[in-house]
Amino acid sequence: MQPSNMSDIIEEYLKNVLVAKEKVEIRRSEIADRFNCVPSQINYVINTRFTVQQGYVVESKRGGGGYIRIMKVNLVDDMDIIDALLEVVPEELSIKQANHILQNLFDNELLSKREAQLLNIAMSKESLTEAEQCSDQLRSNMMKNILTSLKYK
Repeated sequence: MQPSNMSDIIEEYLKNVLVAKEKVEIRRSEIADRFNCVPSQINYVINTRFTVQQGYVVESKRGGGGYIRIMKVNLVDDMDIIDALLEVVPEELSIKQANHILQNLFDNELLSKREAQLLNIAMSKESLTEAEQCSDQLRSNMMKNILTSLKYK
């Protein structure tokens, strides 16, 4: 399947580089020039597609010798994965963020495909219609409880 937009293309490029190397160090302007886009497009891709919830750590240094370093998180064991995810669950968790965390749990074999699908449904907008005003808070609480229970299974 071909990437459908510039963000997809940039994401695919960076992930391909990460397959070959443990980490990638880039300069925003160089990548922007390579893909003929504005540097803020690179920021958008990094901020939305390379998050801790998705299994990445991003470091950056501003200035003339500045860089952006993206590393795939290689957590030692299941407890490390769960603890890392618990640390980054915000007080209000969007559907998209929840999906990323569930995908990470599935990718790390902490959830089966069926379990991830069921949890995704439980946290969906349709499931939380009666609590629309506080659905992101409920989703966050649900995710924290799920992660905590996975620590003790």
